Amino acid sequence: MLDAAPQEIAYLHTPQAIRDRCGQLFALACEDRLDHFRCRLNRLSATANFVIQVMREKYPTMDIPFHSRWRHFEVNGASRLSQLTAELGQWSPLDIAKMKIDLAITSVLLDAGAGDQWRYVEPITGKVFRRSEGLAIASFHLFRQGAFSSHSDHPWQADARGLQQLTAAKLTGGFQASPENALVGIDGRLKLLQRLGKALLSHPDFFGSDTPRPGNLVLYLKSLAKEGQLSTNQILQTLLEGLGDIWPGRIAIADVNLGDVWRHPKLPVTDLGSQLVPFHKLSQWLTYSLLEPLQELGLEITNLDALTGLAEYRNGGLCVDLGLLEPKHSQVTRDRHRPDSAVIVEWRALTVILLDQIADAMRQKLNLSSTELPLAKILQGGTWAAGRHIAAQLRSGLPPIQIESDGTVF
Repeated sequence: MLDAAPQEIAYLHTPQAIRDRCGQLFALACEDRLDHFRCRLNRLSATANFVIQVMREKYPTMDIPFHSRWRHFEVNGASRLSQLTAELGQWSPLDIAKMKIDLAITSVLLDAGAGDQWRYVEPITGKVFRRSEGLAIASFHLFRQGAFSSHSDHPWQADARGLQQLTAAKLTGGFQASPENALVGIDGRLKLLQRLGKALLSHPDFFGSDTPRPGNLVLYLKSLAKEGQLSTNQILQTLLEGLGDIWPGRIAIADVNLGDVWRHPKLPVTDLGSQLVPFHKLSQWLTYSLLEPLQELGLEITNLDALTGLAEYRNGGLCVDLGLLEPKHSQVTRDRHRPDSAVIVEWRALTVILLDQIADAMRQKLNLSSTELPLAKILQGGTWAAGRHIAAQLRSGLPPIQIESDGTVF
């Protein structure tokens, strides 16, 4: 079994493994052999129509950007990133790319669900933001203030020492969290960033040995490019290898932390890891968020649709709220579930496959190819926005299924 470990680990780090294992659970759902959900594919066309409607309202010209963290820095029409780049003066394009990757990685890792009560009041504008946008803007201002840097003359970076020295007080203050403004999983977020600092030191080939920082990934990724082309699979694989040690309490094979990978008992036990279902939600979200800084350096990103849709509560909520997924018993929507529960693993797995099917249905209706309308744009335009829209109509924005979050999964 141990001889098979490296091969199984490498497989579970691929988008193909996500689709394969989620596809196995989807096949069981179509046969009505899962315990918690059944699929209603007769709702696929209506779901695709709803997403197209939301997409056209948001992007009338269909000029849709990639689904990434950068969109959250642009809410209310203000590009906070342009404010920051204006402050950087004569920095080189490479230095700016490093800064953007530092910002993207720290902000995405802080992007797990905020809970229903938390809000962030932006000091400059006085505007109130919640959930992903609030987390993004709060993390942006923390970054701008040098919260993740150990160099006072270089505040606009995240480095190993700065992350390891991050305190609960600084993070709590930056997020304006308090008993009256509770943020879910703040301790988990703090430990995640501290572990990120440790991981930077452990992988000098990815993050550099002189002031290790996430932004140094740009040098490693440039070295992988062939004739200026870089595959999304290469980016994701690098992130999973470089950041694998930061995830707490996860399943491991041969002492390798697998990250966002969970067991489901309905899958057959055939060989090592055969019951494991990978999602890599935050790592894929991060991959999507690194595309633009890499493209700005002149790299051509290939194999874009190899990445999967993101198995999180907006996309999953869309499938439940529009009837593509039907809970089989009341506990699914009544109780709060842990990320490792069969309920959540089923929900996320079925969502991944249904996102591919929604995307195909949308392209057929719009007469567009996957190159013209890749999944990264469908997520943005798109299923994530449509999931939020229908949740606002039905439950004031709450997802249909409640998750016990530790601040490191969703």
